[in-house]
Amino acid sequence: MKQVPVFKPLLEDEEKQAAQDCLELGWLGMGSFVADFERRLSEYLGLTDRRLVCVNTGHSALHLAMVVADLGAGDEVITPSFNCVSDFQAILQVGAVPVLCDARDDNLTIDVDAAEALVTPRSKAVVIMDYGNGLCDYEKVQAFADRHGLRVIHDAAHSMGCRHKGKMIGSFSDLTMLSFDPVKTVTCLDGGALVVRSEAELARLYELRILGMGQPPSVMYQNKRAWTFHVNDIGFRYHMINMHAAIGLAQLGKIDKISRTRRETCRYYMERFAGLPDLRFPLIDLENITPFIFYVRVPGEVRDEFRTFLLDQGVDTGVHWMPGHSFGILKNCRRDDLTVTRKAAREIVSLPLHSCMAPEARERVADAVVGFFDRARGTTPGSASLRRAG
Repeated sequence: MKQVPVFKPLLEDEEKQAAQDCLELGWLGMGSFVADFERRLSEYLGLTDRRLVCVNTGHSALHLAMVVADLGAGDEVITPSFNCVSDFQAILQVGAVPVLCDARDDNLTIDVDAAEALVTPRSKAVVIMDYGNGLCDYEKVQAFADRHGLRVIHDAAHSMGCRHKGKMIGSFSDLTMLSFDPVKTVTCLDGGALVVRSEAELARLYELRILGMGQPPSVMYQNKRAWTFHVNDIGFRYHMINMHAAIGLAQLGKIDKISRTRRETCRYYMERFAGLPDLRFPLIDLENITPFIFYVRVPGEVRDEFRTFLLDQGVDTGVHWMPGHSFGILKNCRRDDLTVTRKAAREIVSLPLHSCMAPEARERVADAVVGFFDRARGTTPGSASLRRAG
C-alpha cells in the first residue's frame, strides 16, 4: 500500500516547461526570471507602501530581516517557544538573544500578553509566526510593539496567500518573510522573500543578498553582470537563481487552484472530525486562508499510538514542531512558564495536506483518524489511555 505523504508538491507541465525555458536561456544565476517573479509576487500581494526582494531560502530572508532591523549582540528578541528552529537560528546569527514566550491555546500563535511580561530595556524586536491555518492577532502585536519601540518580524512561511481584513499577508507588517521551500504551498524548489517598508531598506537588501556587492539589479535582471562594483558592508550569498524563480512563476499562475483545493481538503477534514471528543483542531473560517498544514491535537498519552495506527493504515504524519525550549542551544534563554506550549508540544500531529489532493487520499486520512478514535472508544487497549486523557 502506497503511503499518503504529509507533503506533496504540485508539479505539473507548467513547472517542467518553466525549467526548460530557464535552461534554454542559459543564464543560471540571478537574472530576468527573478525580476519577473519579484514583480508578479509584488502584484499578487498588492504591495503599495512596501518593497520586496527575493532570496535563496526563507531562512536567509529571516536572517536579513534581523540585519535590516539592526539587531546585534546582547539585543533581546521575544518570540514564541512554539516556533520553527529557523527563527531561533536567525536571531542567534546576529548575536541577539531569544526570549521565549508562550502561545495562545486556540491557534498556537504568539500570546501577546505573555510576550509583554518579558519586555526589558534590552528588548529590540518581536518575531511572530502564523501557524497552520491560524493567523496572529496583528493589531494586538503592533500595539504591543509600538508601546515598547520594537521592530516586528513576521514569519509568514505558513500564510502565503492568506488575507487579513481584506489585505494580503505580506502587505502590511513591518518586516515580512515568505518561504517557497520544497514543501510550501507555493514552491520555488527553494526560495524566500523579504518585504520591507522603505527604499533605503530595499537598496540595502540588494547588496546584502549578493555578498555586499553593488551590482545594480537593473543590470543583473537583464541576465548580465557588472564587472566593477563597490563593497561597503558585509554581505551573504543569498540571491535567488533564475531556475527557482521560473518555477515560482509557474506556481503563482495556479495560486487560485492551490488555495481552493487546499481549503476543500481542510473543510472535508473538519466535517469528518466534527464530534470526535478526544481530538482538537482549530475552528477557523477558511474563506480567506490558503492552508499550509492541517494539524490536530490528540491526548499526549496516545499520540505515538495514534501516529503508529495511521502509519499502519498508509497515512504518514508529522509533528510541527519541537518547541525551542527543548533545544540545548536555547536552554539558558529567559522564558515564561510556557504552559500552553508544553502541553501542545505533546499533542500536535500534522496530517497530510496537498494541493489538488486526490479524493481517495483524503478519504484514507479521514477514515484512519476516525477509525483510531472509534477503536479507542471500544474495548481495545487504547480506550483506557484515551479516557484518562479526557
